[in-house]
Amino acid sequence: MIGLDGHRPDLTDYEEIIKVIESHVQNYTAAELEEMNKERKQAGVTAFKYEDFIKTPHGDLPPTPFPAGRAGSKKILEGVKVLELCRIIAGPTVARILTEYGADVLKITSPSLSDVPFFQVDGNMGKHAADLDLKSEEGRRQFEELLADADVVVDGYRPGAIEKLGYGPEALSSLAEKRGKGIVYVNENCFGYEGEWAGRAGWQQIADCVNYGTGCMGAIAALTGLYHRAKTGGSYHGKASLMHYDLLLFAVGKYSEEVQEKMRAAQPPEFFKLRHCDSVDRISSTVLKIMQARFPHLYVAADNTSGQEPLTEKWYSKAYGADIEVVRPICEIDGVENKFERASRPNGTDRASWEDFKEVEEDHKKA
Repeated sequence: MIGLDGHRPDLTDYEEIIKVIESHVQNYTAAELEEMNKERKQAGVTAFKYEDFIKTPHGDLPPTPFPAGRAGSKKILEGVKVLELCRIIAGPTVARILTEYGADVLKITSPSLSDVPFFQVDGNMGKHAADLDLKSEEGRRQFEELLADADVVVDGYRPGAIEKLGYGPEALSSLAEKRGKGIVYVNENCFGYEGEWAGRAGWQQIADCVNYGTGCMGAIAALTGLYHRAKTGGSYHGKASLMHYDLLLFAVGKYSEEVQEKMRAAQPPEFFKLRHCDSVDRISSTVLKIMQARFPHLYVAADNTSGQEPLTEKWYSKAYGADIEVVRPICEIDGVENKFERASRPNGTDRASWEDFKEVEEDHKKA
């Protein structure tokens, strides 16, 4: 799009790679890049200051309204079947929360779309994960068999992508009516559902770091839909987006200048060396090291002998063939059991089947 060669094996130095990309980007104005992104549906928009962003159509998005387990079970979502069509962080977080409360979550990914392996270690916790090609006849047949029993569908793609395949909220609402049981459909995307950016792809580095918060909002939408389905029947459609969560944070308000100055003063020099063009890996690793140094109590290992209660737990994952350490379920509710039933696994590990949730698994939580 900006004249870069698709393959440059001669570029191996991180800083040099940044310089090459910047040299091409600087050949265009922000308006030209914006138009090219719009035409090609690229994941990128102009970076605005707060006072400018809030004047855009996306800075004034209207509120989007958020449209039974077995007797004796303390898992409030036991028996609820969730189909997850998501990648990266925010969408998988929606379903990760639901599986903590007992839902059977089956993550479906396309074998032709990439994902970040590192994110799958945390995001796939408690789930089964299968590959299906929804553009193939066999893939659609298997997916529609799964839909016949699904209670919740979590769609983490940009608006319209799943609709084009025939599986959007309206189509599934009609399916639910025919089968006589409502369905809860939860959308999660970057820019929201109205405005000129709505159809574009995007992720946390574009909409700001709100992935996990957006995932929590999506989980609340799913739980709200399930509650109303149980109380009054019908199907429900909930929506969440990274940008809506940004607007929520804006509504809460910024820290005072005094607090901001204290926070800046507490950061080491390497924090201020981070630039807008740095990769997610560099930003994340830098901030993680700073947090580990400043707040060591948050990073106590699951198998520590110090007596401190860790925020993580260690599992053996058969799919990875190794022990993994993940953030444990944090919320505790009297009379409710929320825990993981299985360790995470890479995308595409399992069969696309609800029946496999009944099988005894070799994953286990370490003592």
